Amino acid sequence: MRLVKIGALLAAMATITACGETMGQQAVIGAGAGAATAAVLDGNLLAGAAIGAAGNTLYCQSRPGRKC
Repeated sequence: MRLVKIGALLAAMATITACGETMGQQAVIGAGAGAATAAVLDGNLLAGAAIGAAGNTLYCQSRPGRKC
């Protein structure tokens, strides 16, 4: 079971680096990945979504030429 959680966590973390075309898309992609990560780790889904949205938006905005 632990290996499944680690695999799901890695997949969710990889999703965070996906950049959408707009800031809204970046936030939604990050929120989904953050919530999924929180669910796998039995954490707070709302906090995971907020951290994921902020993290992905900041990442994508700091690298405007990156296309995923």
